[in-house]
Amino acid sequence: MSLALLGIGTALPATAITQAEAVRIAEAICCRTEEQADLLPALYRQSGIRSRHLAFSQEIMADVLHGTRHSGSVFLPQDHEDAPGPTTSQRMQHYAEEAGPLAVEAARRALREAAVDPRSLSHLVTVSCTGFRAPGVDVELIKGLELKPTIERTHVGFMGCHGALNGLRVARAFTGARPGARVLLSAVELCGLHYEYRWNPKKMVSNALFADGAAALVGVSPEDAPADAWQAVASGACLFPASESAMTWSIGDHGFEMTLSTRVPDLLARHVRPWLEEWLEECGLRLGDIASWAIHPGGPRILTAVEQALGLGPDATAVSREVLAECGNMSSPTILFVLRHLRDRGAPLPCVALGFGPGLATEAAIFDSQANRRTAQLR
Repeated sequence: MSLALLGIGTALPATAITQAEAVRIAEAICCRTEEQADLLPALYRQSGIRSRHLAFSQEIMADVLHGTRHSGSVFLPQDHEDAPGPTTSQRMQHYAEEAGPLAVEAARRALREAAVDPRSLSHLVTVSCTGFRAPGVDVELIKGLELKPTIERTHVGFMGCHGALNGLRVARAFTGARPGARVLLSAVELCGLHYEYRWNPKKMVSNALFADGAAALVGVSPEDAPADAWQAVASGACLFPASESAMTWSIGDHGFEMTLSTRVPDLLARHVRPWLEEWLEECGLRLGDIASWAIHPGGPRILTAVEQALGLGPDATAVSREVLAECGNMSSPTILFVLRHLRDRGAPLPCVALGFGPGLATEAAIFDSQANRRTAQLR
């Protein structure tokens, strides 16, 4: 049961900010004292990010950076010390306005590369954890791309940074179960909507890392793709023991609230390798057989922990760090950005993709091709 990748498309909001500007934004919105402001530059430098994109207008960003209020936006800094920022309802309204067009743009690029008629698609899988709405992004994709109204829809929601790999498993199931299936997988996240407005040192880490973006892929049955096309040939998952509080994502009155424990890198270092070696063995592979790695760049410490646990050199995570530096952590679409870069640069196969999310859980996928098939047993 495999899914061949015919096209991958990515999209970013028009508004980009440097990490220096991100520090100034955090100072304007979150800091109440000079001592708090003094802590931010080092935290933002350690994030490994140079720039990121946000689904807010240039006018709103200019207001925040310059202390003006021309836009009249509810997302501007608030006056009193304990102001919690916009309500969840206000944030979801912004998601409803911005998420769909971004998802459509990424999907158009994937379809263009795949040279696939949108109306020939049989299945649509959407992934998002930063917004809720019905009718939602799936319907906006159907309308914006002129997909058939009979396309079969599935939504993967609130799974976090590994959500696209969950969606990929669903897409693989469709191409495995139905000959001739053509699947569009769309992941879109507006993480910037859930910016923490009150000073909280632990939540400043999330503010420093997360960004907005969308990615999409078109997948078909292997017999309908070239022999050298990348194929998702296996998937795996593991929920790490006694880790439920290490990473959480919950809905609050003023946005979705992230808990990101300093224990996350240590938990990954302890649990990733034993599980991964066992799973790869079931797939007929060993750790040393993996020729390239697509590791979700949740942050530089996460990448370093995975490198050390698996005995990887810096080259193995170079693309992940590049995506983090250029785009920030966009949650679920990020892994598809990494995969696109690796594929476009001719990375050797087999390739293993790893993502980590609330649970604490990991999701994985193996990519290979008919021309390079190394996987002895597929799951």
